[in-house]
Amino acid sequence: MVALALTFSVIGGAKAECGGTRLRCCSGGGRFPAFLPKEVHEIKDPFARTLAQRIQRLPVQTGFSESCIMSSCVKPVRQNETNPVVLLHCFDSSCLEWRSTYPLLEEAGLEVWAVDVLGWGFSDLEIRPPCNVAAKRHHLYQLWKSHIRKPMILVGPSLGGAAAIDFAVNYPDAVKKLVLINASVYTEGTGVLTRLPIKMAYAGVSFLKSIPLRLYANVLTFGNIPFTTRLDWTNVGRLHCLLPWWEDATVSYMLSGGYNVVSQIKQVKQRALVIWAECDNIVSNKFAMRLYSELPNSVMRQIPDCGHLPHVENPNAVAQLIADFAQSDSC
Repeated sequence: MVALALTFSVIGGAKAECGGTRLRCCSGGGRFPAFLPKEVHEIKDPFARTLAQRIQRLPVQTGFSESCIMSSCVKPVRQNETNPVVLLHCFDSSCLEWRSTYPLLEEAGLEVWAVDVLGWGFSDLEIRPPCNVAAKRHHLYQLWKSHIRKPMILVGPSLGGAAAIDFAVNYPDAVKKLVLINASVYTEGTGVLTRLPIKMAYAGVSFLKSIPLRLYANVLTFGNIPFTTRLDWTNVGRLHCLLPWWEDATVSYMLSGGYNVVSQIKQVKQRALVIWAECDNIVSNKFAMRLYSELPNSVMRQIPDCGHLPHVENPNAVAQLIADFAQSDSC
């Protein structure tokens, strides 16, 4: 469980200044949606607070029950005629992972969605749907079919990249392009965790949301930052874990075997951008080179002096790369 948490860690926040450019934030006096855990009021990160105020739930008919799943996402203020950019997130995370990059993409004139993958984030999962790969894929397709409706530029970091590859291969008409951030896509599912007795699985998942573990992952992911800032970022990263169905959904995913998309990579037909962070201490850069070479139609861009989560650590650079790739027919 510790290895799983660190491989797909998403315990981050956003620097107030990245690449010498100050990010603008208008946290204002807006209200948080009532479905968010009350602990959202304790978060200090202004970008997280701003984006949290924009999270909403949209009805998605998934077939798990007669009723819809009210699915959480950040929806663009305006939809336009271009291909929308749809942001997924890492393992056990939420759309708040994109709090600093999202507004920069909007400023670039893109239609941007930040979507919570089924089983994580802030959706209403009171009916306890299955949260295996097939269910996650079907849920994303129904959300796309009901609300987005246009071929999208699908962006995924870490496990979100695996979800993006899986979706692009199974629903090629729904995806115009792919952006994959780092190369965690070579992790072959949840491995031996699938064989855990149910009580041990719940114990491991409970540990996964603990503050000490997430602080440790934060230390591995980011450099020297004040402890108060690190703790605040950790609280942002674990906010969704406080919902009552989080443990059930995560155990469901873990015992199902998780994502294993190694055999699907060469089947991707869409143009793809691979973003590789030079100082990633969690996933070796040799996997980024492998991913670039195995994707049939891809380009790769490197972000120097940046760690495992470049969209958190250097949102300006990532937003520029995504915008250029989204808006250009050749990259």
